[in-house]
Amino acid sequence: MGVYSEHLRPRLHNLALGTKPAREVRDRVCAGLTGNVLEVGYGSGLNTPHLPSEVAGVWAVEPSATALKLSEARRTASPIPVVIAGDDGRSLPFPDDHFDGALCTWVLCGIPDPGAALAEVARVLKPGASLHFVEHGLSPDPRVALWQRRGNRINQAIAGCLLDNDVAALLEASPLTVTQLSNHYEKGAPKSQGYMYEGRATA
Repeated sequence: MGVYSEHLRPRLHNLALGTKPAREVRDRVCAGLTGNVLEVGYGSGLNTPHLPSEVAGVWAVEPSATALKLSEARRTASPIPVVIAGDDGRSLPFPDDHFDGALCTWVLCGIPDPGAALAEVARVLKPGASLHFVEHGLSPDPRVALWQRRGNRINQAIAGCLLDNDVAALLEASPLTVTQLSNHYEKGAPKSQGYMYEGRATA
């Protein structure tokens, strides 16, 4: 990995995804999690302060050493233990039917094979357990979708992710069953970057 992607991009994500609107979304997405929770794309630990007290522990999957270093203060301050437990969401080092819940926030757009990651999440969740998620992706507005396609190359270079990720199609093709889904444009974000898919999907 280059200097930018390894050292600067995680810092950009830490700032860009720590805004007040993002924190409000994290509150909603984390609500209802209990027991042992898998978090794919832990990043700099921005979800950690939003976890309910009913969460017993978090098993964090994160490939960036810089992001994990940025997360140290949040992990130290959290009453909920966080175990750094892997670096590839496409191949999780856990047995089947293991977790009481899973968490994924603004992650699928940057995974080379998001379908494989969703299949792995489904595998390690206990039957009936849910993935809580929020992802940005493909807008239903053709004009916005056009700008998303045009902006993909530069956004991948800067943020490391696709703007027009078809989140609904990925979930539909996965072993998970979507039980809640809402869509909205994030407050204050450009429409090409801010069309959100927020909800839950059950194993």
